[in-house]
Amino acid sequence: MTTRLNPYLSFRDNARDAITFYETVFGGELTISTFGEYQASEDPAEADKVMHGMLVSGNGLVLMASDTPNSMDYTPGNNISVSLSGENADEAELRGYWDKLSDGGTVTMPLEPAPWGDTFGMCIDKFGIAWLVNIAGAPAA
Repeated sequence: MTTRLNPYLSFRDNARDAITFYETVFGGELTISTFGEYQASEDPAEADKVMHGMLVSGNGLVLMASDTPNSMDYTPGNNISVSLSGENADEAELRGYWDKLSDGGTVTMPLEPAPWGDTFGMCIDKFGIAWLVNIAGAPAA
């Protein structure tokens, strides 16, 4: 198996909503395990919360998420972003992701031509996750 680096997003009580939203963005196969299924929490209120969610898209993107148990600190922050990037040939796919991720969220930098020749944008989705989208410029002739 090849070593992979996968974003793992933490939420408080809305991981199921978030990961199913990302399923509508990226497509693919979603698996969700709850704390109750694995007796991983002594708090009955956490039984249906997401202990581990994993979305694997048809093109190999992997995104994971979970609810943070009430007994653990949860401090949302602005110290991480998830980056999506691809070649000019991937523009339609990347713009589709952008449209869905920014819908209901906040566009912090519109998806438009950047000084370095690519198309670039930044947004915060409706779950508070920051996303960067970069579409490589047309290859030099």
